[in-house]
Amino acid sequence: MKNVGPLDGIRVIDLTAVVLGPVATQTLADFGAEVIKIESPEGDLMRANGVVKSKGMSSIFLAINRNKKSVSLNLKDLKEKEQLLELIKTADVLVHNMRTTAIKRLGLDYDTIKEANPKLVYCAATGYGDHGDFNGQPAFDDIIQAGCGLASLSGHERGIPEYAPMLLADKIAGVYTANAVLAGIIHQLKTGEGQYIEVPMFETLVAFSMTEHLGGDTFIPPLGEAGYKRLLKNGRKPVPTSNGYAAMLPYTASHWKAFFSYCGRDDLLEKYELNDRHERNKRISELYSDLQSLTVNYSTEELVHICRQLDIPATQFYSIHNITEHPHIKSVNLFEKFNHKKEGEILCIRPTSLFEKTPLGIQGGAPTLGEHNDDYLNQ
Repeated sequence: MKNVGPLDGIRVIDLTAVVLGPVATQTLADFGAEVIKIESPEGDLMRANGVVKSKGMSSIFLAINRNKKSVSLNLKDLKEKEQLLELIKTADVLVHNMRTTAIKRLGLDYDTIKEANPKLVYCAATGYGDHGDFNGQPAFDDIIQAGCGLASLSGHERGIPEYAPMLLADKIAGVYTANAVLAGIIHQLKTGEGQYIEVPMFETLVAFSMTEHLGGDTFIPPLGEAGYKRLLKNGRKPVPTSNGYAAMLPYTASHWKAFFSYCGRDDLLEKYELNDRHERNKRISELYSDLQSLTVNYSTEELVHICRQLDIPATQFYSIHNITEHPHIKSVNLFEKFNHKKEGEILCIRPTSLFEKTPLGIQGGAPTLGEHNDDYLNQ
């Protein structure tokens, strides 16, 4: 059975580049949409970033541009811009992550485009919201991690901000952008109407970071400081073992009771009011300290085995270097070998969502620059 996906029949004009936008549009492509990636003659910047076997086809580009078509156009050339406008007339969705001033200079802003295609779902993934003080400021992953508070959270214990060692802000905003487009498509299908959608990266990451950390600032007047103490003050950390560390999360009263009982520490059952979640949370730092004094008596393997027996969430740690060997990952075939027409056999991460009626799959690898010009231009 051919994997077509639930968005089969939806055409997307993809004017995005780097990471945020391509993550969003790859989600749409994985879901079955026909995503036409419009690139300059130089190509997406990410074609050169990461590990490169052949020019223009980097490891990162391959990872976030599969299932797409590539059309190369010089949008400063009036004839080639007209070709793009003709494609836009046939589309259901347009996504871009340019600054507002740049998209207006190209004559591809929503007010202009909607005249030619009023049913178009037009999504702008911006750095900062267009109606705010930072409108039009350049925004990249590091800048957003720093500005939204995420870097300070990552380095809070040492008092030194730290960036997450991944393009976290880009990818999170990409997921939000895909969700916003999907909602726009639903409205379009119900009403026949297009609309303008803005997904500002900065505001999205502030909201994402502060969900659990608004803390005492939630209430007016405040009931204390911002921050989720369980995470910030000796809370969720790797627990020490006799030969390293493990991840262990006793979350309910029954989890705590089961582990303390297994360790023969009835005194700890009496020390804490484990059945009262509020009282338990008030002493969470002390509770975790006692937990760590017990876990160090077991090896990582022993502790994980004990937790499995007691139904307590736990795992050993995996890294980027051995995650492909995780037994569950191998059992669900998350990493698939794919024969790319230019790069040969490569390792891909398959779409993770599972659809019973409209199954997903990798239909094609990331396209070479302008690979599909003949399919879409001069028809």
